[in-house]
Formats: sequence, C-alpha cells, structure tokens
Amino acid sequence: MVEIFSNIRIIFVNLSANFCILVSLFFVQCVYASNDKIIEIRTIAIAPYGFESSAQPSGIYFDLANQLSDESGFKTTNLIYPYARIIKELRSGETDLTIMFKYKELSDDVIYIAPLPTLENVVIGLAGTRIDAIDDLKGKVLGYLRGAKFSDVIDNDPDIYKYEIRDYFQGLGMLKSGRVFAIIGPIDPILSATSTLGDNISILGKPFVVSERTPWVQMSKKSKHIATIETLKKHITKILARGDLDLLRKKYITGL
Repeated sequence: MVEIFSNIRIIFVNLSANFCILVSLFFVQCVYASNDKIIEIRTIAIAPYGFESSAQPSGIYFDLANQLSDESGFKTTNLIYPYARIIKELRSGETDLTIMFKYKELSDDVIYIAPLPTLENVVIGLAGTRIDAIDDLKGKVLGYLRGAKFSDVIDNDPDIYKYEIRDYFQGLGMLKSGRVFAIIGPIDPILSATSTLGDNISILGKPFVVSERTPWVQMSKKSKHIATIETLKKHITKILARGDLDLLRKKYITGL
C-alpha cells in the first residue's frame, strides 16, 4: 500500500512539473508573439519631423508614422533618434520602420514602401547673402547636419568647408553669430527652427536649391514584419491622398 501511494505521489509530482513547464512555455510564447506584433519605428530627430520631448514626442513624421500604424492595425513603439543611429539600427533590424531620404549606404538593407512628396534641399544664409551657384560656397563654412547628406556635389567639394551641427537651432545660432556662412538642408526644418526661436523668416536670404530628395517610408530587410508591407503601402497611400500630410505640415510649421 505504501508503495502504491509512493508511486502515485511520484506521478503527481511529475505531472505538476510538466504542467508548470507547459504553462511557462505558453507564457514565453505569448510574450514573444506579443513582441512580434510590435513594429519598432524610429523618427529622425529633426524638427519639425521629430520633436524630442520626455513629456510628449511629436512632429510631422512622428505623427504620420503613428497614424499609419493605427490605421493599419499595428501596435508600435515610436522613438526619436538621430540619423546615424537609425541607419545603424535599420541595418541590424533593431528598427523596423522609418521615414527619411534614401541613402546609398542603406540600399541593400531596406525595402522602400512608399514615397512622400519630394522636398527641396537648400543652402541659405542671412538676408543680404547672395548665393546663386555652388561656386559661391567655395572657401566658405557651411553648417551641415551631422549624419545627413544633401548634395553629392557639395559633399565631394574639398573647397567647401563643412561644420557639423546637431540641429538647425544650433545652425541658426551659428549663422546669426557669423560662425558659418550658410546652412544646408530641407527648407521645412530651417523655417521651423527660425519661427521656434522667435525670429521672423525675413532674417533669412533667398534659398539656393542644391538638390531634390524624396522621403520614403522604408523597412529594414531584417524586420520580422516584411509581410505587412502591402498593408502599410495601402494605408499610407490613402493617408497621403486625403491630404493628411499637408495638415501636419501646417500644424508644425508656422506661416504655411
């Protein structure tokens, strides 16, 4: 009788142990399945596209990416990072999705989902500064956003000196103090920084267009969410057709 009860106890202990293991495996699988449904989005840390704030991050691309994920039915984590870090994480797969220009060094690492309207990259100085050609920049110092690329011609010209800036607030400060001759970049963030600093855009001269670049919604080839691309493409097309991007630009850029 004692032996029978002993065997029953052993069987019960084994069943309990196996049940605990199964419950643990089920919990782990649920956690992984849950994480697999979260799209990791990174927004470029350039106002007005991405405003860093511990209270409430925001910006044109930040809001647009969130709207895209909501309408597509996905959960996301959207963080605002500098260019260089986003590029690194797209390569590794830590970042699934972003909105920014195409970069040659990323051409083998991402899938381009959908284009946004083309933006003009300009070189601009203070009012009265005349820039009519690339040659007008030779021998001058240009404020250039760290990690970005706006013009192959300027990038490869050793006679145009580049001073790396962390953002356009710093760039405008250096421009007003005479530490740089001009700054380069998309016109939207330059105008946004000018108005945020309380300056009238009349302090700036005539912009000289040096290139046109198209921002793209793009996904890392190492993302676990490759299967969602067609869904994302369908919804971003609808969002752009409705004119929602124009509304976001008006929201974040004073005077538009």
